Amino acid sequence: MGNVAVVGSQWGDEGKGKIVDWLSNRADVVVRFQGGHNAGHTLVIDGVEYKLHLLPSGIVRAGKISYIGNGVVVDPWALIREMDTVRAKGVEITPENLKIAENVNLILPVHGRLDQALEAARGKGLIGTTGRGIGPAYEDKVARRGIRLCDLAHPDLLREKVEKILVHHNALLTGLGAETMTADDLYTQLMAIAPKILPYAAPVWKLLDEDQKSGKIILFEGAQGLMLDVDHGTYPYVTSSNTLSGNAACGAGVGPKSVGFVLGITKAYTTRVGTGPFPTELFDDIGETLGRRGHEFGTTTGRKRRCGWFDAVMVSQAVKLGGIDGLALTKLDVLDGLEEIKICVGYDWNGQKYDYYPASSVAQAEITPLYETMKGWNETTRGVRELGGLPAAARDYIARIEQLTGAKIALLSTSPERDDTILLTDPFAG
Repeated sequence: MGNVAVVGSQWGDEGKGKIVDWLSNRADVVVRFQGGHNAGHTLVIDGVEYKLHLLPSGIVRAGKISYIGNGVVVDPWALIREMDTVRAKGVEITPENLKIAENVNLILPVHGRLDQALEAARGKGLIGTTGRGIGPAYEDKVARRGIRLCDLAHPDLLREKVEKILVHHNALLTGLGAETMTADDLYTQLMAIAPKILPYAAPVWKLLDEDQKSGKIILFEGAQGLMLDVDHGTYPYVTSSNTLSGNAACGAGVGPKSVGFVLGITKAYTTRVGTGPFPTELFDDIGETLGRRGHEFGTTTGRKRRCGWFDAVMVSQAVKLGGIDGLALTKLDVLDGLEEIKICVGYDWNGQKYDYYPASSVAQAEITPLYETMKGWNETTRGVRELGGLPAAARDYIARIEQLTGAKIALLSTSPERDDTILLTDPFAG
């Protein structure tokens, strides 16, 4: 049995929560390796719904160890609230089953304030951030002025770092006409939260090394999707971290050979939250139907998701960039009853054909999709648990996705229920 890394192959919201939950039953350790509480994974277990933002999905399973890796940015107040909410549903969370990398960077109240002020200043050019401070926290990390979890154990150092970080951020807030923050206020808030969060601090990289040497199976849990990657996504309409599987190693603190099988979670159509280019977006009744059937509202923000046809060019690019070994195709049942289903197989920009997603933001905004049309199916796929039980047209659609993306379907989800999953290739078997 080998390790597995789960990543999104589109713009996030592909249904990672259910798949990670399904996989975590067979893993010993689940580790989040990037992003912040802008992520949202919804799990339904024995009729109980859990909405997770920072906590790894393994936390809801007894006997599993959950790690928050150094590649994540952590809002300690949001995390404590999330822990309390999950505990209220009967889940045990202690320093024994949850470990947070001691070198993780913290999201501070000033980060959220700055995030919202910057987004407001962008006007029509807004990026569509969640306003939760993720971007500014990553900026501080790269600029080497960030406050880390381990700093909370050293009051004198913490005071010094608070004063330095506010010199930068208050200047920006003043220039944006937003309310500034005092060092006394921020320092007091951090000292108050410190005893609640410090007991979970640990050298996660070291624990993961010990886990591997003892033969434990690790599930690396990513957030967002590859097309939101800060380097390879639809820049600047991206998140502030690397969402590729390559970051699983760096963001968790393990060597690249430890990552194992890379599973790309892929929706049977395409969705996107917020602004940014979306070549296959539908503005007609079909787009509305996909959104209604798929319950397309963001777990974190509640914002309505934009819906469109499956973009095989984009997912093929994700397969190559992310080293994806197999796809987990979700929400196939949302397509039930459509007479025709279209797949994007290329782009046109000013008369030139593209078989990849160009990096230029101008090209991304102007490209038009080239479609291939397939026959739909009238039969229901919802709840089907064997490949042979699917309509012939649905199986043809799946086979065409495999051909166009260059990746085999390893898992097939036919409803939000955990057991409505068809296993075609076992990711843990490599």
